[in-house]
Amino acid sequence: MAELQRLFNYTGHLPECPTWSEEEQALYWADILEGEIHRYHPVNGEHSVLAFHEEVGCFALRERGGFIVAMRNAIWLTDKNGTLQRKVCDNPSNPQLARFNDGGTDPLGRFYAGTFWAPGDYNGAMLMRIDNDLTPRVIQCDIQGHNGVAFSPDSKWMYTSDTPNAVIYRTPLDEQAEPGQREVFCQFVEGEGIPDGAATDVEGCYWSAMYDGWRIARFSPMGEQLEEYKLPVRCPTMVCFGGADMKTLFITTTRENMSAEEVKQYPLSGAIFTLPVNVAGVKKSLFIER
Repeated sequence: MAELQRLFNYTGHLPECPTWSEEEQALYWADILEGEIHRYHPVNGEHSVLAFHEEVGCFALRERGGFIVAMRNAIWLTDKNGTLQRKVCDNPSNPQLARFNDGGTDPLGRFYAGTFWAPGDYNGAMLMRIDNDLTPRVIQCDIQGHNGVAFSPDSKWMYTSDTPNAVIYRTPLDEQAEPGQREVFCQFVEGEGIPDGAATDVEGCYWSAMYDGWRIARFSPMGEQLEEYKLPVRCPTMVCFGGADMKTLFITTTRENMSAEEVKQYPLSGAIFTLPVNVAGVKKSLFIER
């Protein structure tokens, strides 16, 4: 049995969007509610933090250096120090009610970012994409809280989840990687947890952080649960693969909306964990601008 370990002595508020830099051999992640992007280098233990003026829902590393960052009100290009350089687009939702949340890049280096509808009274969130020429496009609507974007290793499928509605979708992609009609991949019932952030491996399996479920689950390309890994905290938020061989699973977790009593009982809530696994993950593309 693989041994779960804490990455280092860090506990965040709402860590999300773990992203492995192959070039730097370092892990990046966002703390959404603190408006931060963190970097940690496992070899030398160096930890640095970039602060932003509002929540950082998700980001990606750019081929040209720096980041593309989806914050509450807008998506921006920044330099490596987090300095805002260019606004790509405004949040097409009502930013007071729907901040940006989960996101990442597709195999062509385009940036996907979804929103989370805070009132929860209907499916008011959406998924958008920033193309390589910086054109913004709304890709999907009818979502309450977007999460879980990941792509199959053959680039034929895009996976997403709607966390409050406890469903994982898959969407076929054509030869130009344009999405077709989404379909239900997995639906969950009370007690199983709800699907949050995710990643895919080279065998085409989908790894989901099961928020409120105390676990990480691995699903086959047909939607069958193949494995699960128990956690010492209730709410994992996202996973990514990294390490020199891409066989380390990094797991972010949260303490958002937890009582002081629960945090005291489960003090590792908000920590980042590592888990060695037997299969390599699909590498994330850098965001490519043309």
